[in-house]
Amino acid sequence: QVQLMESGGGLVQPGGSLRLSCAASRIISSIALMAWYRQVPGKERELVASSSKVGTAVYGDSVKGRFTISSDYAKNTLSLQMTDLRPEDTAVYYCNIHALSGAYWGQGTQVTVSS
Repeated sequence: QVQLMESGGGLVQPGGSLRLSCAASRIISSIALMAWYRQVPGKERELVASSSKVGTAVYGDSVKGRFTISSDYAKNTLSLQMTDLRPEDTAVYYCNIHALSGAYWGQGTQVTVSS
């Protein structure tokens, strides 16, 4: 069973930065897409950013210009650099990998933006 392990969440003040990382417990073959999602209680999980194998990045409108996704398909690692964080960025962030063998999710890491 493949596990995705996230790290880097925490409490940060508005305007601050955090870097989230994600790594797979073993190599996953035939990956189609790697992405970060986030979820607030009572709301649907939303796409934050995705990174294709050819390097195309897609961002949610609310994070464009502030967040940067990086991926290494060979090592099955993913990161999210978050800058200029706002209280509305507070959520549980999930790492996601879509592969031929299925969709994999991390357990989530809490990001709280508050003064």
